[in-house]
Amino acid sequence: MPSNKTGRSVVCTSAILMSLVTAAILLPASVVRAQGGHDNAASAATFRTKCAMCHGPDGAGSEVGKSLNVPDLRSPAVQKLPDAELAQIISDGKGGMPPFKSSLSEDQIHAMVKYIRSLGRKK
Repeated sequence: MPSNKTGRSVVCTSAILMSLVTAAILLPASVVRAQGGHDNAASAATFRTKCAMCHGPDGAGSEVGKSLNVPDLRSPAVQKLPDAELAQIISDGKGGMPPFKSSLSEDQIHAMVKYIRSLGRKK
């Protein structure tokens, strides 16, 4: 009898430990995914408020933007630009585009570059 109780105790302890290990592995992954979703949602909101007036909601260009000859952000010409160059354009402006370095943080600018990359994948 005593060995049967010991066996059950070992099985229960092992099951509890396995559950804790699984939770420790899966919890950080879900937190990272949730934060990534938040970043994308924040970037989309920033794009809508700062960029969509000229670049359109999908990056193809609004009527105003097309009249100003803004590039389609989904185009291969834009998508092949290095991240650093896109970040510099967002920061310093280009042509008729205003600079955003005073209204967006460096992290927000890099998040916008990632968002522009996602527009190219949606085309």
